[in-house]
Amino acid sequence: MPYDSSLDKQISAKVFETEGGRVTVAVYSYNNGPNKLHLGRETKDAQGNYRFAKLGRLTKEELQGILPMIQETLGSM
Repeated sequence: MPYDSSLDKQISAKVFETEGGRVTVAVYSYNNGPNKLHLGRETKDAQGNYRFAKLGRLTKEELQGILPMIQETLGSM
């Protein structure tokens, strides 16, 4: 069965912003299945608009910013 975005439900989301972009810590449930953690990154382009970017590696600042969010999210899963 292919992915159906209408079955993907966002349970919660928190955002950590830096001057160059933001990292999102979210919880999703697909088709009423188990809750799963999602980490995403968006960077700013020259006009200041956010664009999707691979998360890949985190800076120390980003990790320190999202770690409390991850721990809080884990407690609610």
